[in-house]
Amino acid sequence: MPVPTVIAAAAENYRFNSKSLENLVKDFSPEEWLRRPSVHMNHAAWIVGHMAWTRGRLLHFIGSEWLQPALDLYARGVKLQEDSAYPSPASLLDTWRESANVLTAALDNVTEEVLARPVTQGPPSADGKISGIVNFLAIHETYHGGQISYLRCWLGHKGLMG
Repeated sequence: MPVPTVIAAAAENYRFNSKSLENLVKDFSPEEWLRRPSVHMNHAAWIVGHMAWTRGRLLHFIGSEWLQPALDLYARGVKLQEDSAYPSPASLLDTWRESANVLTAALDNVTEEVLARPVTQGPPSADGKISGIVNFLAIHETYHGGQISYLRCWLGHKGLMG
């Protein structure tokens, strides 16, 4: 089934982000995954985990459960833990890839009826419907990808886009 028009751009952003994230972090050392420019900023490990956690929330809203209790470490508002609390970069990337596969399948199969359901709580929705949450969270995810791009350059790696 084709992706409904109301979320088509968001679905493409999720696909792009799935591939881009892997390229952004592919040459990070294990130590770089946990470095941050300031005590007030998150490291790449937290950001990647948060992006995967957010995909789990998105899947919930569109009726496709993907339960990953280990990702609660990255929930909105959760403070950074000691470095030892975070899984390895390889484990985070495995989770990221799994989220990409599950999300792609869910977006390919979500119905317009589900997307038209009204929402009263949760992430922002410009249209007051599930479709608005899907669209907002695509922007949210891209924002976090930008943070990793910034970290990449701060760590001394070449930027990927210009």
